[in-house]
Amino acid sequence: MSGSFGRSGGDFKPRTHESSKFTTVKLVVGGEHYEILVNPDSALSFKQGRNVEPSTVIAVDEVYSDSRKGLRASSEKLKLHFGTDDHAKAALEILKRGELNLTQEQRKKLTEEKRRAIIAAISKNFVDPRTMLPHPPTRIDQAMLEARVSVDPFQDANEQMKTVVDALRTILPLKSEKVRLQVKVAAQYTGQAIGVMKNYGEIVKEDWLADGTLSAIVEIPAGGQPGLLDRLGSTTKGAAQVTVVK
Repeated sequence: MSGSFGRSGGDFKPRTHESSKFTTVKLVVGGEHYEILVNPDSALSFKQGRNVEPSTVIAVDEVYSDSRKGLRASSEKLKLHFGTDDHAKAALEILKRGELNLTQEQRKKLTEEKRRAIIAAISKNFVDPRTMLPHPPTRIDQAMLEARVSVDPFQDANEQMKTVVDALRTILPLKSEKVRLQVKVAAQYTGQAIGVMKNYGEIVKEDWLADGTLSAIVEIPAGGQPGLLDRLGSTTKGAAQVTVVK
């Protein structure tokens, strides 16, 4: 593991200018509190499932009961709860199972990314019933501010969408509706076109003509129709034929 600060015994207090560069991963086992010092960016990447070497994440090969006070966890408790008194091995378990304490900058960035994802999901799945067109993202964003909607940076955007939509209904008229479109694509574009249609909805019927032309019916959220038409147009160089199925 990285970090030349580790000691074999006693309490270790990282110097302020060093510890301020780190954040913590915390874990409670059997009522006992454990934490390790980690590098914020690589720790976040690790927690997001990216291929990150733990040695670049763990800053100090020590397990603490309170890192701010420099209180080192006892070997006896590590042995009891992690099956080892080796701090480096226990630190790895805490990294895998523990909760990352995000920096203020990380939380702000993740929250904004998730907010944009929720807005995109609402725009794709809901329309204004007066026009049958999706609300512009800026209008949805403003409504979320008015409704004081809070965003969880870790919860899936689609899972949060229902709660957000419920909060917005008093401000924005929203209607969930699906449409079926018949799409005809020449043989040379079918591979890419099928991928585009699957990204936007479900292909419910496929007919292949003798010359390789695909005639498909795809069901999508009404709000996704402008985006699908745009993508199909660019993918097929404007050659796709799209009609609404009544």
